[in-house]
Amino acid sequence: MKKVPFITKEQVEKIAQTFPTPFHIYDEKGIRKNAEAVQKAFSWNPGFREYFAVKATPNPVLISILNEYGIGTDCSSMTELMMSEALGLSGEQIMFSSNDTPAREYVYADKIGATINLDDITHIEYLEKALGGRLPKIISCRYNPGGVFTMSNGIMDNPGDAKYGMTTEQIFEAYKILKEKGVEKFGIHAFLASNTVTNEYYPKLAGQLFELAVKIKEDTGVSLSFINLSGGVGIPYTEDAEPNDIAIIGDLVRQQYEKILIPAGMGDVAIFTEMGRFMMAPYGGLVTRAIHEKHTHKEYIGVDACAVNLMRPAMYGAYHHITVLGKEDAAKDHTYDVTGSLCENNDKFAIDRQLPEIEMGDYLFIHDAGAHGFAMGYSYNGKLKSAELLLQENGEAKLIRRAENPMDYFATLDVLPVYEKLSAEMETVKQITIADL
Repeated sequence: MKKVPFITKEQVEKIAQTFPTPFHIYDEKGIRKNAEAVQKAFSWNPGFREYFAVKATPNPVLISILNEYGIGTDCSSMTELMMSEALGLSGEQIMFSSNDTPAREYVYADKIGATINLDDITHIEYLEKALGGRLPKIISCRYNPGGVFTMSNGIMDNPGDAKYGMTTEQIFEAYKILKEKGVEKFGIHAFLASNTVTNEYYPKLAGQLFELAVKIKEDTGVSLSFINLSGGVGIPYTEDAEPNDIAIIGDLVRQQYEKILIPAGMGDVAIFTEMGRFMMAPYGGLVTRAIHEKHTHKEYIGVDACAVNLMRPAMYGAYHHITVLGKEDAAKDHTYDVTGSLCENNDKFAIDRQLPEIEMGDYLFIHDAGAHGFAMGYSYNGKLKSAELLLQENGEAKLIRRAENPMDYFATLDVLPVYEKLSAEMETVKQITIADL
């Protein structure tokens, strides 16, 4: 599938006059259209809810757009819970799926009524102690069957190597314990493969969980209220892969539901999902500008973004498609490494990538950065995180997170005398202006 930017060179040139590169930008129209498609795909299930994985793109404006479609949040930390609560979400709109969880985070999750998804059987006792000898009325348990997860096109992932979830034996024991302790409403959650680009993943996972749910009811008397398919529905980062069809996925899950759960008298079970990448990745891009070229043992293009802005290529060797804006139809007859400025040789957005000839000042659009892009940023080399913008449906760009400045980096040094000196130096920095190169 051909990768087409949702923004043009002319739009970027206009935006950059107010918000200099690099910046992350998100496509409001695409986000809304996709949210509608997900809701429609699972509308056959009255209790369905998508819980957007906040860790993928923790921006309140974007989360609020999703919430307009009834989408909740899946949180993994205190700050993500706080953000959700501040946005007006509460109770069963929030799923708390964490691991190695500090007691104070369990206490806060319980306070705002979030559904707690326990990662391990030992966390039952830990949670009970944290809450002063009681448990919430609703509890979910995370399941990990171990081994490898396979589909028709081969091995997809290796849950047996994952640190998350309970074994089959533990999950049965956990529900028995929870029932004895007075929990009234139960759910199950499983994440067995990451970024699957096949319509087969959710239906197969659903079938396994549905069959397990029937056995849990038979063996423990616990009838699950919801089954959480979590994430794992991916996107095609390369042009040679076809995207998932959420309508087909939803219908195939329905078929498994009608085949397994309804005959078992479990036709009232709600289906939950927790998609981050699928909900947001294609609708975000990193816009950066070519500022240097280097001709040594290879041909290099240096841009004003770096792994601080998008670390997936450096961390995983992940592929992100690149479009040179304004040269969409030009021949890709040059081979470049596209690099950032970190003192790390893995700070490369592309290696030996075939691209049109890049001239200094060209804008590069790095695709599929809407999830696990800005969110994974860090501060190595004293680099600062860039701004986040929303390309609104009317075509105008709106600032939804300002770019960091040096004082943000120095802010936690306020216990030291040097902070005052840095503050004064910042005033000097503000006076520096550079002509457009």
